[in-house]
Amino acid sequence: MKKFVSLFALLMFLAGQNAGYSIEEIYSLDDAAPVQKVNTVQPEQKTPESPVLKAEVAFDWLDISLEEKEDLINKYKTGLFDENKSKIYFTKDEFKEKFAPYFKDKEYKHHYMLTNNGVTEDEEAKYCAFYYKRNTLVMYAIQYKNNPKNAFYYTAFGKMYYTDVLSDEYPNFPYTSMQYDRKGRLKSAIYFVSKDIQYMFDADKNFQGVWYKDKMYDKDGKTVLTRTNW
Repeated sequence: MKKFVSLFALLMFLAGQNAGYSIEEIYSLDDAAPVQKVNTVQPEQKTPESPVLKAEVAFDWLDISLEEKEDLINKYKTGLFDENKSKIYFTKDEFKEKFAPYFKDKEYKHHYMLTNNGVTEDEEAKYCAFYYKRNTLVMYAIQYKNNPKNAFYYTAFGKMYYTDVLSDEYPNFPYTSMQYDRKGRLKSAIYFVSKDIQYMFDADKNFQGVWYKDKMYDKDGKTVLTRTNW
């Protein structure tokens, strides 16, 4: 299957030049092929007491035992899915009621033009573009400044494909990010421990890996993905 091979137009989401990025699989608009999606990680700020989970910032994944890794995975899985259960699952009708105004980008021609020309921010929003073979824009993302806890991903013709829902702690660490498809089905979940560290799970609560700076590690401590522009 065809893949996007590049990460473009860094979506800054209130971050400065020192923002970090994480990658997760989403699907392309024309052939359901895996592609790479950029999720920004915000600059480190003072973390308030979080009702979700108080997380350590130290990264010792490569030094601890498999049993200790399993304990950490279960800890963050619980923080993502169990402690947030009432907040992260939508019925189709609930999702439609909440996000229907964003299902169609009425200004898609304007936003397509902006993102395709490398614009990452204006007075209204932050933007990110996704390209196929480096030159064809097939998806763009918008994070409106009056609605910073959501990011919306659109086809080139303005149809919403995914939305990210950030927890109330955002932009302070730790916070969580849940991604949903157009029907409100959970597709992935990320626990943002800090600017440098993120734990990733799929919709079935399976551990995908832990990002530390520009590398993702599996349970065995092997590098399974790298990212640019961290």
